[in-house]
Amino acid sequence: MRKGQVSLIAAMMLSACSGGTETGAPDRAAPTGVGKVDAALLTTGGDGRDWAMTGFDYSEDRFSPLTQVNAGNVAKLGLAWFADMPDARGQEATPVVVDGKLFVTGPWSKVFAYDAATGAKLWEFDPGVSKDKGVQACCDVVNRGVAAWKGRLYVGTIDGRLIALDAETGKPDWSVQTTDNSKPYTITGVPRVIKDMVVIGNGGAEFGVRGYVTAYDAATGAKKWRFYTVPNPTGAKDGEVSDPAMAKVSPTWSKNGQWKQSGGGGTVWDSIVYDADLDQLYLGVGNGSPWNHGLRSEGQGDNLFLSSIVALKPSTGEYVWHYQETPGETWDFTATQPIALATLTIGGQPRKVLMQAPKNGFFYVVDRTNGKLINAGQFIPGVNWASGYDMKTGRPIENPAARFYKTGKPFLAMPSAIAAHNWQPMAFSRQTGLAYIPAQSVGSAYLNPSSPLDGPKPIGFNVGQDLGNAMYPRDAAVVKAATAGATGALVAWDPVANKARWTVPYPTPWNGGTMATAGNLVFQGTALGEFRAYDAGSGKQLFSYPVGTGVMAGASTYMVGDTQYVAILAGRGGALPLSIGYAIGKARDVPNKPRLLVFKLGGATKLPAVATTTAAPPPPPPPSTATPQQVAQGQALYGRFCQVCHGASAGGGGVLPDLQHSPTLADADTWKSILIDGALKDQGMVSFAKVMTPEQAQLVRLYVIDEANWARKNLARK
Repeated sequence: MRKGQVSLIAAMMLSACSGGTETGAPDRAAPTGVGKVDAALLTTGGDGRDWAMTGFDYSEDRFSPLTQVNAGNVAKLGLAWFADMPDARGQEATPVVVDGKLFVTGPWSKVFAYDAATGAKLWEFDPGVSKDKGVQACCDVVNRGVAAWKGRLYVGTIDGRLIALDAETGKPDWSVQTTDNSKPYTITGVPRVIKDMVVIGNGGAEFGVRGYVTAYDAATGAKKWRFYTVPNPTGAKDGEVSDPAMAKVSPTWSKNGQWKQSGGGGTVWDSIVYDADLDQLYLGVGNGSPWNHGLRSEGQGDNLFLSSIVALKPSTGEYVWHYQETPGETWDFTATQPIALATLTIGGQPRKVLMQAPKNGFFYVVDRTNGKLINAGQFIPGVNWASGYDMKTGRPIENPAARFYKTGKPFLAMPSAIAAHNWQPMAFSRQTGLAYIPAQSVGSAYLNPSSPLDGPKPIGFNVGQDLGNAMYPRDAAVVKAATAGATGALVAWDPVANKARWTVPYPTPWNGGTMATAGNLVFQGTALGEFRAYDAGSGKQLFSYPVGTGVMAGASTYMVGDTQYVAILAGRGGALPLSIGYAIGKARDVPNKPRLLVFKLGGATKLPAVATTTAAPPPPPPPSTATPQQVAQGQALYGRFCQVCHGASAGGGGVLPDLQHSPTLADADTWKSILIDGALKDQGMVSFAKVMTPEQAQLVRLYVIDEANWARKNLARK
């Protein structure tokens, strides 16, 4: 017998004689804090005292069993505490709360920890993302939250890192670069942790990348597997677990086309959901690169796995099944929106399903055992790219006019790339059986490109269409009608009956995500600055609180001691106000004051009064002296390199500077110092010298001057 064996036996005997457990192991305290977050807790969500992951538990239905705050008393909800956030950019994270500690992320991938009952800040972590990375973020420098697991927090950064933090201190335990930082990849989504692995995707399709998802060891950061979502443009094998699947889907892509240069897209930038019942992992796959199917794949093939839900074996990353919602995607109709899991009684039989309300305006109910479509109904009015779905094939019944690259004619689409439902979280109530969708109606035209910048080797923001004229045409009546027609709604959708049960209309789009509770409540923030609660069954509004800024994020709820709290991150930003500012309507004038707000029954904390000052009207723009050719050239450059941040009209959406009112328009030298010399690079406005000449930069200035004068004359814009 070896010495080590003797010592082990002696230790076991000593433990047994000194009052150990029946198994001979010593008594040990149960894990606390983030240390207790494991598969058991994330599978069930526990008793609701914690909100331990972004979607509450692995089902990701954002439904809490807590009832202290309910339909009968929610009107007594008041502010318990608040914390001002440092960066006035898009606030999209859902707070994660475990054992009385609240963790939330903000722009530039920063992480914050608070005492969940008092609001005392515990620590802050700044990953130090270089501000020049912001120009590669299609939809703001946002972050949607952390994942918690066995004592650590995991956050993805805008520059493609995955970082493990000690949850007690906020200090990094390990960091791994998940992307090639020489390419325009970004991470804005939440990591998911399953089977002691952290799974993360990425974004960047509009700039030309190839999508994939990677699993890393949660303890060490070592890579476990990688699954690519679209074929390798070179035709070579990747040496990854996705190789067999890519061999099968390659024939759904053309032999040539821009995907050979752009990578094809298919980024998984948000929804990654684990099915604990079936031990499957679901990926919500994004749009093509470029959007235009005619340019991307010569108008040929379904282009798998774009706009698809893909099921994998989580332990190995092997392919199981897929369902493609939008074959031959050409409108930026991603399938990256939140996915919720449930068991529904359909046709008298219990069915394990997943539910999704993606960009394209149809609500999908899919059998998650085999990927077969069960239901697909229009959850906003006026959807016109397809009339419905063929339930035998699972394919859409398309409107031929929607394929604008085939007809050569513009197609005025509902919805548009801004989406019938974007990233804002959707909730599903286990009580009412209804899904609560933060829906919107924002139309736009799709036009074939007219610029040489959309040639065989495109650079910059490339969607393969005339984005500027599509989203902001020089037609005052069209712009005014489009602004008035851009609206929002809270839609309570019955996934079994395949129809809306009730709808609350909103005057503007881009309202917040939803959360449902067993107190028969649905919570949602609005773009116009309210935090609201509705009766989950009827849609009757029961509570409203003026938060003083627009709300996009989804709420969470938790208990500390005997008190239930409701937390929401408030602040404006994201794709709509940045890229198509005019469509945000009156929300453009709502202050952008980023805050974390936490409520409880009887809360009496007051927000500081907003200082009211009458700002002097901006000076008129310089007179336009450009020729039509110069304006057209400047507009093409602006659309490729500037529009994604400063808006389709150069007027912005109240988040970044309104270029139509910029004093630098009158000074060509100052304009050059910013655009070419990088005078404001430390503020995120990097030099564009790599993609623009000084002469081209001045063409952009001439276009903005001309646009400002047109808007002042035709839209009475001051």
